[in-house]
Amino acid sequence: MRKLFAMPCVLVALTATSTTFLSGCGASDSASTTAEVESHDDHDHEEGEGHDEHDHGGWWCDEHGVPEGECARCDTSLIAGFKDKGDWCEDHSRPDSQCFVCHPELAENFAARYVAKYGEEPPPATE
Repeated sequence: MRKLFAMPCVLVALTATSTTFLSGCGASDSASTTAEVESHDDHDHEEGEGHDEHDHGGWWCDEHGVPEGECARCDTSLIAGFKDKGDWCEDHSRPDSQCFVCHPELAENFAARYVAKYGEEPPPATE
């Protein structure tokens, strides 16, 4: 009798474990939606260029040289917050605190954060 009861329990446990393992939890590391990631309102490249190579799921935005979670050029939902704080460069359509055109010295601050996290220099920004 014990063997008859144990077998279905083992099968249920294996099925549940396999299903969880194969399907994953469905959570994403990135808070950006497809619409936000594909927005080109404030980007210098044409639609269809650039985003195919750029992974928005990591910590660092290789394209713009800042942490991905702070990159208002990739995640346009961040723009309002930067503008509300008065941190916006109208000339270059990006946060002033991330405008390496007007303030090239700021790139060093972001690079230092990358070095502190990874122990190496960040990849050069592509934009």
